[in-house]
Amino acid sequence: MQDPSPSPNPMIRFEQVGFEVGGRILLEDLNFDVAAGEFLVLLGRSGSGKTTTMKLINRLINPSCGRVYVEGQATVDWNVIQLRRQIGYVIQETGLFPHFTIERNVGLVPALQGWEPPKIKTRVYELLDLVGLDPHQFCDRYPAQLSGGQRQRVGVARALAADPPIMLMDEPFGALDPITRLDLQQELHRLQQELGKTVVFVTHDIQEAFTLASRIGLMQEGRLVFLGTTQEFQQSAHPEAQTFLRCIPAYRSPP
Repeated sequence: MQDPSPSPNPMIRFEQVGFEVGGRILLEDLNFDVAAGEFLVLLGRSGSGKTTTMKLINRLINPSCGRVYVEGQATVDWNVIQLRRQIGYVIQETGLFPHFTIERNVGLVPALQGWEPPKIKTRVYELLDLVGLDPHQFCDRYPAQLSGGQRQRVGVARALAADPPIMLMDEPFGALDPITRLDLQQELHRLQQELGKTVVFVTHDIQEAFTLASRIGLMQEGRLVFLGTTQEFQQSAHPEAQTFLRCIPAYRSPP
């Protein structure tokens, strides 16, 4: 599918991208842009190619054909360490180091970049405040001493620590109870609006997509079969879009 509204200077661009492993095609003919400051949700069933598409952005994998561009440069031409420093990455289980305090977890990337300790501490305190955790209460704790929702907040803070322009989020709230999940969705939406980050967010939850997205990219069997706003998604006649819409209790398909 072609991007119906390509950006002249996109933060991320996919051009005729495909990916295969052992002769099995996992992604095919991806062509789309993500504009600076956009919140793109990749929606789809398990195995549709959402996470594989995301991994191409921070070069956890390389495309089998076509090109992925970040800030105008093909990912394969980036120094992989420099590329990943441009990108915050949040996954479902947060990936926090269990033997590090919360302060050390959040400050890890700035420390690796050689920031001075006082600057790191200031940044950690700012970010914990930003995600709704009192730094005086949480800095010296360890991940096992936090609830699932608190760990996810720390994961978001860590991804923001070095102020990357891009955030990748792979079903970060999928394991949480519905109330905590909604709370964190609303908090993330507020943060994205406040900070202006470019976000690519993977989910299989249509209601989560509607809560967060400026645009939704619908994946099916390794292809992007729809790309548009939530309003356009509700009007889409594509069978897969209709299937997802039927998961919303109040939705009634058009006659």
